[in-house]
This record gives sequence, structure tokens and C-alpha cells, in this order.
Amino acid sequence: MARFGGSGGGFGGLGDMKKLMQQAQKMQEDAAKLQQDLELARIKAEAGGGMVTATVNGHGHLVSIKINPIVVDPADVEMLEDLVLTAAREAAARAKADQESRMEEITGKIGDLPLPPGLI
Repeated sequence: MARFGGSGGGFGGLGDMKKLMQQAQKMQEDAAKLQQDLELARIKAEAGGGMVTATVNGHGHLVSIKINPIVVDPADVEMLEDLVLTAAREAAARAKADQESRMEEITGKIGDLPLPPGLI
């Protein structure tokens, strides 16, 4: 009678555990590479029909703002502020969606076990 495992083979489930650990290690390596890729990624969004363009990296951190001189009106600074804010928010939202999608490709499942969000 076998004490461990189901069919007299002793530790019969260890092969599955080894495979699971290899998958987890690969997932960690892929996640680390993704973090590097996100740092180098550039995602743009425009506001005001292209009058203001915000660029963020893949983490959503603002890296540049381009403003068409036509919208620089000292009498209407609020409009320019709104355009900058709108473009920056949209670029950050796009970066977040891209990051989540790419991370989901990596983490999705280990074997048949769905992983809880935020585990890696």
C-alpha cells in the first residue's frame, strides 16, 4: 500500500510540481522582461484635434508634452491646461490597458490554475 501518491509510485505528483515550478520561473522571467519593455515603450495620446500630444512610457509615466503654438493664448490658459490634462490622462490610460493586457498574457494561468490578480 502506497503512503504518498496514488499508485504505489511514491511521490508520483512531483513531476507535476516540477513542471509547475518551471512555469512559475518562466513567468517571473517574462514579467521582468516586460517591466524593461514597458520602461522603453512610448504611448501617445492627443487632445484638441492634435493640438496637444502627451507621451508616456509603458508604466504610464509622462515623458513628453508637445503643444502646437496655435493654442498658446495668454488670455485662455485654462483651455491649454485642460488639453494638456486630457492628453496626459488618455496616454496614461492607454499605457495601463496595454500593461494589463501584456501582463495577462504572461500570468494568465499556470497549468490549469487561474492566478489571482496582482500575484506577480
